[in-house]
Amino acid sequence: MSGDTTTMSGDAITRAIARPTLAQSRAAREVGLKRGEFDLAVQLGRIRTVPDEGGGGRRVTRAEIDRVRSEEGFPEVLRERVKAVGTSEGAALMGITTGRFTRFARLGLIVPVKFYLNRYRAVVWLYLAEELRQFAANEENAALLSGRISAGLRDQLDMELDLRPRNWRGRHLGFSLRQTQDPWARAAVVASLLDPVQVAEIVPDPCERVHMDRYRPGQGTRKAPDSPAAHVIARIMTAADPDEISWLRADLANGLKEARAHRPAPRPATEHEVRRTGRVRPVPFAEHRLPTGYRRPAEPRRTVLPRHPAGDARPAGTPQPNEARHPTRRRPAGARHPVEVRHTADEPGRPKGILSRLRRRNP
Repeated sequence: MSGDTTTMSGDAITRAIARPTLAQSRAAREVGLKRGEFDLAVQLGRIRTVPDEGGGGRRVTRAEIDRVRSEEGFPEVLRERVKAVGTSEGAALMGITTGRFTRFARLGLIVPVKFYLNRYRAVVWLYLAEELRQFAANEENAALLSGRISAGLRDQLDMELDLRPRNWRGRHLGFSLRQTQDPWARAAVVASLLDPVQVAEIVPDPCERVHMDRYRPGQGTRKAPDSPAAHVIARIMTAADPDEISWLRADLANGLKEARAHRPAPRPATEHEVRRTGRVRPVPFAEHRLPTGYRRPAEPRRTVLPRHPAGDARPAGTPQPNEARHPTRRRPAGARHPVEVRHTADEPGRPKGILSRLRRRNP
């Protein structure tokens, strides 16, 4: 083998094989969950992930897989903890009608954990079955489950109050912040719930906005950006209430201060210089940074043609080539314009072709 080959000791190879990191799709199969259930388990903190050293998505260590598989009641208990149900199944778990269940959700008494759009582009909210069972088992909620709803709650329903999108955004914000410790990524999570106009007011520097967009979490949908379904999802993921916008703006401003103190946003290689007058002067091309080892091409050398002596050396009566189409222009003596001199093809030592028609001399 060559001397550049890197070798590992036996103990290092054993540790690398014994505790590798797995992609999330592989880890989901290892614990017997569907991909959607696995993602929800990660968001709820049931399964811990680690950043990928190669810069990819988050991964799961073999030790974490072993810990989950060693828990009592695996895999049934894990599946029950991440089980999400819709309105009909949730109402059946709580022993109430679907109408009362929907009113509870609109009032914010139960919080959705995820949503999706059906084929009619209607929003379908999903709730954790474990939380619904806990809500029904709480004695403080017995009056809500069987009695009449109070007048104050009925007034809120009459005003068409619907806290499901806002409660989901708050929960989604907590899930996303739990997955990262980088200040710029945390600021990007908060900015993802605000309108771009709001973000531009708080982050006026375009370089910082571009840097935050690199950490912006996805919407978790494969819809086309301009499709009606994408607009519905964007409306759900954007804060709309004034008080919600207010505290999100405050969180973004504080997070931005922490991010700037931790690490400034990168700037482009060709920065602009600012003159004392305040005007922005673009960097000249000669000052742009070039790749290492790059050399500018040499300028082509100019060929200087020799001047011909004054006068026309053409013998008398010799026809000029193309004279019918391009007659020789004669100027009187003392004229300020140059006199075009033509040479015959038989003249020795004279170049032939188009160059003979391009030569000029001064009188």
